[in-house]
Amino acid sequence: MKIVQVSDLHLVAPGETLFDLDPLARLEDLVADLNRNHADADIVIFSGDLTNDGDPAAYAALAERLTRLSAPFRLMLGNHDDRTAFRSAFTDAPAEGGFFQAAVDLPEGRLVLLDTLEPGLVEGRLCAARMAWLDAALSAGRPSLLFLHHPPMRIGIPSLDDSRLADADRLLALLRRHGNVRHIFAGHVHRLVSGVWGGIPFATLRGTNHQSAFKPHGPHEVSFEAPAYAVILADRDNVTVHACEFPARR
Repeated sequence: MKIVQVSDLHLVAPGETLFDLDPLARLEDLVADLNRNHADADIVIFSGDLTNDGDPAAYAALAERLTRLSAPFRLMLGNHDDRTAFRSAFTDAPAEGGFFQAAVDLPEGRLVLLDTLEPGLVEGRLCAARMAWLDAALSAGRPSLLFLHHPPMRIGIPSLDDSRLADADRLLALLRRHGNVRHIFAGHVHRLVSGVWGGIPFATLRGTNHQSAFKPHGPHEVSFEAPAYAVILADRDNVTVHACEFPARR
């Protein structure tokens, strides 16, 4: 499997900027880079914070730009997104019980895309309905890769750890019971971080617009490291994650 993960676009209305950068121009540069280098991807997963504040104009711009992407894609939501505005722009997006999540089966395994958005909260949540859906998605027994916006693990930056997934202990208990999640992929933190959580490898990703500074102490601070996406290569024996920076306009 060749999977591309993209996260944290933070789109605003066309013509507007965020931290003096143009998120929509960054998206256009991303799409051009993916078409040039990874048109053969099985799927591109956008793991949340598609917009900065749920603006319908930003979702409309996203829908138009994604018509230019060569590879198939799936969209996930983060804490900056709005389910109603998203649904208006993406009427065919798969949904389960009102949540935008899905299990995608590829020849070498299952991709589980889990919705962790809880409106009004920065941190992620998993209600009983979403936990039940995840339980069923993993019950198929297939080797699985789990994608979610909010990382359940701490990454050592308190300002980011305070807004991680709030239901981490329940999630880990469920994953251990099934034992078939090979790797966890998250966004939200705008940093390239990897490690092992409860015996399961994980990786997080930079955004396409702005990043989070590495500050083990003190308040959150935005940084301007290069934008990046991840290329995930997986077969029955290995999962390899490449962090790929791409050239982007301001």
